[in-house]
Amino acid sequence: MQSNIYIVDDDESICRALKTLLMTYEFDVKTFNSAQSFFENVAPHDPGCLLLDIHMPGLDGWETQKKILASGSKRPVIFISAEKKDDALGRALNVGAVGFLQKPVNGQTLVDLINISSENCQAVVNEK
Repeated sequence: MQSNIYIVDDDESICRALKTLLMTYEFDVKTFNSAQSFFENVAPHDPGCLLLDIHMPGLDGWETQKKILASGSKRPVIFISAEKKDDALGRALNVGAVGFLQKPVNGQTLVDLINISSENCQAVVNEK
């Protein structure tokens, strides 16, 4: 199972809350307040799952996901957002994310999705 979780959200309180939650499940969590900071500190092929907010200044979540895919990274991405649009889940899946969760996030649902996406990512790596 992957233990690295990266959180990109411009809301510091969301970063703190998610980090605290995920650390209780023994994940190694790193937070970033912008996509730019994430890209400056995490290499495309560093292992780990990314929790990505959609609405942020600078690169938003959609643009960030495009850049991740263009880098060749197979990192599982889970979009998180307060956005209530019915098409957000479909759009997230269409751009290669493994899921979409609406804020406030249900902790167990988030952990389950991280574990499932990590297992699927390991299966892809093991097939090579």
